[in-house]
Amino acid sequence: MLIKGARTFVVRDAGGFVAHVNMPGWLKPKPTDHGQGPLAMVVESILDPGRLVAMHEHRNDEIISWVPDGVMRHDDKAAGRLVIDRDHLMVMNAGKSFWHSEETLASDPPLRMLQILIRPYAVDLEPKIQHGPMPPAAANVWRHLVGPEGEGAPFYVRSAIDFFDMRLDASVRVEFPQKQGRALYFYVFSGSVVVDKQTFAEGEQGLHLSDDKLEVEAQSASTLVAFLLDPNASITRQGTVGDHKKIPPAIIIRAFLRWKKFRHMWRRHL
Repeated sequence: MLIKGARTFVVRDAGGFVAHVNMPGWLKPKPTDHGQGPLAMVVESILDPGRLVAMHEHRNDEIISWVPDGVMRHDDKAAGRLVIDRDHLMVMNAGKSFWHSEETLASDPPLRMLQILIRPYAVDLEPKIQHGPMPPAAANVWRHLVGPEGEGAPFYVRSAIDFFDMRLDASVRVEFPQKQGRALYFYVFSGSVVVDKQTFAEGEQGLHLSDDKLEVEAQSASTLVAFLLDPNASITRQGTVGDHKKIPPAIIIRAFLRWKKFRHMWRRHL
């Protein structure tokens, strides 16, 4: 079963720092959780040049920073200053506590990136940070970047999830990654693609509640990311961002989605 999600309605504007927050679990017709198993949320973040997000703490989140456009400058007391760009990835295994800041210089281009919040399998794990070059990208081939700790991916998280990216040329069709017992979530960062006869434009997302084969075809040159996740994995929901206490409960979102559907039907008949 493939469920399509429109561009998120959750947008936070902090003045030069805009976050579009995507909740994979809210794609379901009757959501019970804002996340989907170990995947808590996918945040598209936009920072203007010369913007500083001051030093702040993360706890019990595994955070992947993926930057296809621009430069993100990270600083922390353990690793120091790091640069994340289209050639370098960072994974912050926050564990029991990790403090960092992020910024762009006035001379940097506008930054558009994904910050991916993963739920770890346990609370208060040892804090760590991973940073380094990504494997070379090849057009029309999924690049495996992150996987569960100990399973051989270039970077790891302490959870049952794998992360891939790809740049897909127009009119090219490929299969999504597959793994037995894993569901699939994908996000279109740029371009437009067709999956199972449905069109997904920039900022739209899909949730495939099956490990069956699924193909994607690009209508235009596109960049997208995909996640294979174990919906039954052992997880904790105590992340300071991924499971923030201000996230509305599922019952409110279910009512909101019903209202949106009713409003759409009403407008169609006016």
